[in-house]
Amino acid sequence: MIGVKICGLKRIEDIEYINQHKPLFAGFVFAKSRRQVTKEGAGVLIQMLCPKIKSVGVFVDEDIERVVDIVKHVKLDCVQLHGNEPPQYVSEISRLLRMQGLGRIEIWKGMRVKDKGFIGEMDKYDVDAFLLDAYSEGCYGGSGKSFDWELASIASKKHKVILAGGLTPKNVAKAIRIADPFAVDVSSGVETNGVKDEGKIAGFIDVSQMYLRCSTKKS
Repeated sequence: MIGVKICGLKRIEDIEYINQHKPLFAGFVFAKSRRQVTKEGAGVLIQMLCPKIKSVGVFVDEDIERVVDIVKHVKLDCVQLHGNEPPQYVSEISRLLRMQGLGRIEIWKGMRVKDKGFIGEMDKYDVDAFLLDAYSEGCYGGSGKSFDWELASIASKKHKVILAGGLTPKNVAKAIRIADPFAVDVSSGVETNGVKDEGKIAGFIDVSQMYLRCSTKKS
């Protein structure tokens, strides 16, 4: 089954929706944005999560020590680096997490896709997965814009790919069919007037999980 990540959670009601519909991942944005959560606020929300749902912290060009501190404080399962972090930054994060006994934490690298040039960049990173999002000037996710899913299809033949960018309950089936991702990520596509909408969350998850991944190479 396709994994689903619902991102940009910040209210108790959001967690209630997530626990009811059970995506594989729940995303919390620590970077500056309208969906930003504090370390303390995220800690409370993550404690409320169903244990089977993995928590993902989203960071953009953040100080390495702060990332590690937040991982420890709120007990994140995954770290999503969604800025311009170079491979050396990622290696240092991995090293510090291992030193803290947190080597089990998954690290994802976000790639903002404009053209196929990003594919060569992926080989430079030692990460658990890549989250592919649409490039938008001055925006690091949650823009509601999509990109050419055929590019994601090329990347997914070699790497573990999480597809993001402009996904909605109406287009996610087509996106999965073209890109063959490990998982799909959505934020604005399941909102109404900037607030998470339970009906849209349920619809997105239901449609996504109807599709079996056609490849087992990334299991």
